[in-house]
Amino acid sequence: MKQKFVAFLILFFLLVSCKKDENSSLKNDLPNYGNVELDDVFNKEDSKLINESEIENTLQLYYDKVWEKGELSGGFLVAKGDKILFEKYRGYAKENDQIPITKNVPLHVASVSKTLTAMAVLKLVEAGKIKLHQKVTDFFPKFPYPEVEVFHLITHRSGLPKYEYVIDEMKLNPPHGKYFTNQDVLDLLIKNKPELARNTNTGFMYCNTNFALLALIIEKVTKNSFPIAMQKMIFQPLKMKHSYIFQPKDSLRAAQSFYNRGNKLFPNDKLDWIYGDKNCYTTPRDLLNFSKAMFSEKFLRKSLKDSIFQPYSNERPGVNNYGMGFRMKNFDNGERLIYHNGWWHGSNSSFSHLLKSKVTIIAIGNRFSGRVYSALALSGLFEDFPPEKEKLAKVLSDEKEQPKEISEPKEVSGDVTE
Repeated sequence: MKQKFVAFLILFFLLVSCKKDENSSLKNDLPNYGNVELDDVFNKEDSKLINESEIENTLQLYYDKVWEKGELSGGFLVAKGDKILFEKYRGYAKENDQIPITKNVPLHVASVSKTLTAMAVLKLVEAGKIKLHQKVTDFFPKFPYPEVEVFHLITHRSGLPKYEYVIDEMKLNPPHGKYFTNQDVLDLLIKNKPELARNTNTGFMYCNTNFALLALIIEKVTKNSFPIAMQKMIFQPLKMKHSYIFQPKDSLRAAQSFYNRGNKLFPNDKLDWIYGDKNCYTTPRDLLNFSKAMFSEKFLRKSLKDSIFQPYSNERPGVNNYGMGFRMKNFDNGERLIYHNGWWHGSNSSFSHLLKSKVTIIAIGNRFSGRVYSALALSGLFEDFPPEKEKLAKVLSDEKEQPKEISEPKEVSGDVTE
């Protein structure tokens, strides 16, 4: 009995010690967005809508047709300034109808993670710890592509091969255990030296490798793991209390993702541990905080902040383009729509950050459905985006016009498409 008591005491003090170490490791000693007061970002006019009642009715109609009839699972939120115009949650985070999805349940936002990774990089640029046009070889001397810069990674102009394609084509297995890591991605590029998919800085090519490497650069510069660095730099200062970067230890608590109908889970994948390009778990309300902060003049110095939303791939004319961590649509009338979509396994996401109207539209689903992406069309309610207005009209007019189920978003060189 005495031995059991002693063992209990040792375990207790170990747990307390670990907790203290964890708390001390999260001390905000990195460049972060702690200077952004979320309650002071907008004035009263920013949150006002002349036709608010009509828009709220339209949002309800959209939700009923797309989410309810489509049996989607996840969270949906639309806000103007500080004011949430519409917010709904449905479905479950775990199989067998366990853990109902609420405003506090984080979901995997897949490639929307890239926007958060990009902003962490830019905060380090602002602090002088990284240069946008710095070579990747400055961080990793054995990196076999000497022309590639941080700027090329963050704008998808590196021309690097997609790690998922390289792994499949070479039939590679994880070198340590069941899953590949970011370091494994770097190591396989150094060891195998696969050919560039296109010459560096000659055009746009969406590539997850870019952001997996950016996560490694963040780790190298901050001397923190990427999950801890993101807590220090973004999640904690912006009060994103339910957000985290997935690590193996999060397997039990992380929301699961499902096939389109029923309760069938997507199986685990050997790429599931790679982060930076994906693996941010967050909530619509937390993501709204992030969006609100980006409207703040204190988020980044103005010149750097303005550079986020510029189109950098102009070799071929087209509506679609990419900034720094954000997609965009440049319409013929001169208007610009800023957004990012995401997909991984059964998770889909859509995040719209409307610069003029100061509107945020967030849709996160954990039961695979291309219908989640139709949330982007709601942007036509708030700004002069004729093509999005037409898409929304089709969605709302007839059930037959519901967005079709789609597979992995497609990319073409030059003009960016979903």
